[in-house]
Amino acid sequence: MSLVKKILDGEQQSALARLFSSAVLKELAQKGKSPLFSRLITESLEIKESDLSNPISTVFESAFKLIRKTDYRHEYAYKAAITKKLLLGRHSLNTASLVTEFRVENCRADIAIFNGTSTAYEIKSERDSLNRLECQLSSYKKFFSKVYVITGENHIPEVLSCTPTDVGVLLLTKRFGISTIREAEEDASRVNPEIIFDSIQLREAQEILIKLGITPPNIANTQMRSALRSIFSQLDPAEAHEKMVTTLRHSRNSLKLMDLLGNLPESLQAAVFTTSLKNKEKTTLLEAINTPIREALSWAR
Repeated sequence: MSLVKKILDGEQQSALARLFSSAVLKELAQKGKSPLFSRLITESLEIKESDLSNPISTVFESAFKLIRKTDYRHEYAYKAAITKKLLLGRHSLNTASLVTEFRVENCRADIAIFNGTSTAYEIKSERDSLNRLECQLSSYKKFFSKVYVITGENHIPEVLSCTPTDVGVLLLTKRFGISTIREAEEDASRVNPEIIFDSIQLREAQEILIKLGITPPNIANTQMRSALRSIFSQLDPAEAHEKMVTTLRHSRNSLKLMDLLGNLPESLQAAVFTTSLKNKEKTTLLEAINTPIREALSWAR
């Protein structure tokens, strides 16, 4: 399988990156086929006759090899690196939970990992602007004990100069490794319990209070949110953070993905963390990625 020269065009790069979107994965998992996948590969790949009998998993692998290269690197490549090198490399699904697009105030941390502490990773790929970085980091520090920016070589000097020294800086290297340029300082005392409350589910907030020895009020659901937020405003930041980590590590755990990850190509492992799949859908997804490319090309017709 080869990539046509027009892949250097921005639209073609975006088409390849969209192969790893939740929209494509959902179609494959729910229907066993994806018209969107078929359209995207038609736009971005030149497929030889000799490749048509290969499974579509080889398409994902080929696309991934491209979008992880420095010249074409996409946000998904960063998410894949964090998933492989940090979550599965340093931790395990038994001890850590990974959440994508974690909302804090008006921002969304690209990746959050909850293990013995909480860590936010803000991705700034080679093509991203740094305009919103100051605002994003300010929000994350109200919830997370540790905050990192992970970026490419072109952004390293500016990221180091425009970010506080307690924010860690990571480099995604040309060889797809993660190098620490500046270590993050861990500080749970700076978090804001009210922001923690605003960022989690109501049942998680109630569980945190129970862990702190506080009985949630027995009141109408319409009054519950404001009452709980008032209680959170009085909590000690470090204690609230500790119980939040324990709670979210359990409530957002990814243990149900363990068997699926072992059967997926490396290119798709990060993608399944962005998509909630039922057991039947996992089976369908595994069957779908073994579909011959020849058959997949007809999905869009």
